[in-house]
Amino acid sequence: MPKQKTIIRDISWLSFNGRVLQEAADDTVPLRERIRFLGIFSNNLDEFFRVRVATLNRMIALGEKGKMHLEINPRLILEEIQEKVLEQQKEFDRVWNEILRELKKEKIFLVTEQKLNRVQQKFVLDYFNEEIRSNVVPLMMESIREFPTLSDKSIYLACTLSKKDKSIAKKFALVSVPARRLPRFVILPSKQNEKHIILLEDIIRFCLPHIFSFFGYDTFSSAIIKVTRDAEIDIDNDVSTSLIQKIEKGLKNRKKGKTVRFIYDKEIDASLLAYLVKRLGLTHKDNLIPGGRIHNFKDFIDFPESVFAKKNPRKKPFIHPALKNVSRTTDVIFEKDILLNFPYHSFDTVIDLLREAAIDPEVVSIKMTCYRLAPRSKIINALTNAVRNGKQVTAVLELRARFDEEANLEWKEELEEAGVKVLIGVPDMKVHAKICLIKKMVNNKPLLYGFVSTGNINERTARVYGDHCLLTADKNIMADVNRIFHYLEQPKMRPHFLRACKTIIVSPAGMRRQLMQLIQKEITAAKHKKPAAITLKLNSLSDEILIEKLYEAAKAGVIINMVIRGIFCMLTENAKFKEVYAISIVDEYLEHARVMIFHNDGKEKVFISSADWMVRNIDHRVEAACPVFDKNIQQELKDIIQIQLSDNIKARILDNTLSNQYVNPRNTKKVRSQLETYNYLHKKSLSS
Repeated sequence: MPKQKTIIRDISWLSFNGRVLQEAADDTVPLRERIRFLGIFSNNLDEFFRVRVATLNRMIALGEKGKMHLEINPRLILEEIQEKVLEQQKEFDRVWNEILRELKKEKIFLVTEQKLNRVQQKFVLDYFNEEIRSNVVPLMMESIREFPTLSDKSIYLACTLSKKDKSIAKKFALVSVPARRLPRFVILPSKQNEKHIILLEDIIRFCLPHIFSFFGYDTFSSAIIKVTRDAEIDIDNDVSTSLIQKIEKGLKNRKKGKTVRFIYDKEIDASLLAYLVKRLGLTHKDNLIPGGRIHNFKDFIDFPESVFAKKNPRKKPFIHPALKNVSRTTDVIFEKDILLNFPYHSFDTVIDLLREAAIDPEVVSIKMTCYRLAPRSKIINALTNAVRNGKQVTAVLELRARFDEEANLEWKEELEEAGVKVLIGVPDMKVHAKICLIKKMVNNKPLLYGFVSTGNINERTARVYGDHCLLTADKNIMADVNRIFHYLEQPKMRPHFLRACKTIIVSPAGMRRQLMQLIQKEITAAKHKKPAAITLKLNSLSDEILIEKLYEAAKAGVIINMVIRGIFCMLTENAKFKEVYAISIVDEYLEHARVMIFHNDGKEKVFISSADWMVRNIDHRVEAACPVFDKNIQQELKDIIQIQLSDNIKARILDNTLSNQYVNPRNTKKVRSQLETYNYLHKKSLSS
């Protein structure tokens, strides 16, 4: 691989997923959580192939243009991806086998169809006949002229049917495992103090003689296969077609996307594998990946918790101390800004705020952006009830939120039926800012309040995602939030209108320019031997222009501290850098917040943001980075970041090779930042 100024984005992402795999390998992590991390690793990898590998394949199809765009041959990147994925797959298999041994110690057994006792065999056969049979329609592959499109969210049992005396020629069949309609895990009758679990596909394996009884075969073998497809939605330029129609068309086409990975049980019958590769139109140049017996491991995120004697309940979120025993959240917000830190603080506060607005006779309108909403969303419930109470409600739904497109189309229909004005974003640009504007009329004067958040307004993910949400009635902040909504309501307006924002840094209008200016100010201070420092907490850092500016800052002597969860493309090890420290934290909660702190000649500038430092966020999305003015909240954010920078249990060093080495605690106090952050915030809550 040629020498690069930055780490290749896709290789960096695989390194991040390697950190997820490390959590599964960590024997200090509760067993149920280790299984969950394997599920997360698997789900992440599926999405990586559906999006990033698919994109690289598209680059290859572009020929020389693709190479120019990436500044490196995409084939070389794919080769390195293949090598690293196979390496991680070996580690995955090792960890899973280790977990199986640990499960046995706890008397929990994942049994196959070959290990069933007589009682369990009867249970499985009855369960198949009552629950599964009607959902299973096998395909006799050789009799099908046009091979069916295999869903990339499904797993299939590829079966070989044969006769011991060879009186009938063997045949191949395909059975779709109905894991989206039925539970993947079935708890079996078992001895006292033992728990036996069987997978849905293994129940089907056991019942293959019953499924194919009328064919006359007596020998059956089967192997799980899975395809992963290109998940990009192509939005054509047909002006006569609405965005909604384009999304709906794209969702249909996604199901038929090009195969970018074919995974199979390495024990599969060789002739069956060759037949499948041929019928699927694949070659050995494609990502043909041998694996273990189990695929779609993402389902193991929901591995049954009931089988464990020891439960691992998450610490319960608590009410922000400023909102304890208050009758109206709104009154407190007009007195001072409040920073909610999820998942430590309760998300109920956000729901309460919207409910109050829905019934407050002085509130005339509510405007909010919605990117990813929870199933049975309480947010939607609050907005629709606000309409019933005579409020003007506007919801900006991002229909292009990847893998949430279908859900958001359904929310659009429900909101519009309730009378909500639904906006569907800006052409050629995702709306990723997390903002809310509530307008009250008091004595014929408008009063604005609301919030700016780093994460989705989603009560489900707020239980496991680390995010910050600023509740505020600050006039300057809310004036800018109002300007952003004005732009979103008139999408034909040019993005430079957003430059009128005086307080919030907004993309795509001025975020890149203003970030460069903030970094440059630190560089100038360092060159004049003044204190200069930049602290960044992001999900991803891949924008090459901003990375180059950080290189310049590091060489000038600016102290740079970074906590980056996922993609990290900066080379931090350089003899010319004075002080650069970068870590990634992967733990029980997903670190999702974005925070930026600039020393600014001692007058620190602190921002919370929806935007990562990636080209797509800076130049091609509507994003909001909101300043924090309240000194107490500034200090709270700085304290939390400092706790994270002190982590020496779950922090990995982000070096030039992204080797995922843990921070060495040496002789210092052990710090697990998520636990310390909980204790820090909970102590504040108790002392209020």
